[in-house]
Amino acid sequence: NCQAWDMDSAGHYRHKNLPVGHVEAGLRSFDRENPYPEETNRVLIARLSDLHFTPTSVAAANLRAEGVRPETIVLTGNTVVDALRWAGARPHAALDPALAAGLDAMKAGDKAVLVTTHRRENHGRPLEALCGAFMALVRKHPELHLFYPVHMNPKVRKTVRKIVRHPRAHLLPSLEYFDLLHVMRRSHFVLTDSGGLQEEAPALGKPVIILRKVTERPEAVAAGVALLAGTEPSVVMRAASRLMDDGAFHKTMSRGTGIYGDGLASRRIVGSLKLRFGLATRRPADYRPVTGKSK
Repeated sequence: NCQAWDMDSAGHYRHKNLPVGHVEAGLRSFDRENPYPEETNRVLIARLSDLHFTPTSVAAANLRAEGVRPETIVLTGNTVVDALRWAGARPHAALDPALAAGLDAMKAGDKAVLVTTHRRENHGRPLEALCGAFMALVRKHPELHLFYPVHMNPKVRKTVRKIVRHPRAHLLPSLEYFDLLHVMRRSHFVLTDSGGLQEEAPALGKPVIILRKVTERPEAVAAGVALLAGTEPSVVMRAASRLMDDGAFHKTMSRGTGIYGDGLASRRIVGSLKLRFGLATRRPADYRPVTGKSK
């Protein structure tokens, strides 16, 4: 678990009296079980960190409310947007054979929908219910093609492959980043319980249906470019069908936003580190979220 490794590393360096910086600091769902174990790990890492690089003003406010000293908080935007813009500037055709075949099978007027599921709290019955909803969506909408990179966790893989069986449900291996970005750009909207996709999809102007009870990234929901649907099949079906059938509604959710970054987060982090170690004299200007049409 990457978060657990981060927590162990933070403790290791703190014990050696070395400064710790936390990228993507301040994300909170205020529910220790959702997402698990990330919520607890993030709270613990915050206690060990000397510098807190927050993606949004909401995240910065969360840290201030927990008593973190304001001068240690730097509003940077999220580095995921930096990576997205870097990758997006490099043209890329689908490399995975199954992905390429699925995209080639689409006819004029068909709509791709990207699906990802991996959350531990969704294992078992919630995932089974979601897979049933995915099947119902494909049957209801003959123009819908589901592109589903199946997580390598056996608990996920076994459930998905048992339930999701349809010619227009393309079960894929885990995709490398450029392929994932390629299919996301082609998608009408995204169904996901991932954290990163909740930021990447809005940055590309793609509506998101969040398959969780709560989210530590509420900004997209507040901006109207994401819906928090949970795992109840009827709710997921209703939200997805509306995005399929209601063009005006889809358009309102397709407003690309800058709520998660402007592609300069890494520069702000480096600038903050230089200031911390006496290699610069000026603190970098905080990121100011903007909204507007994605390019």
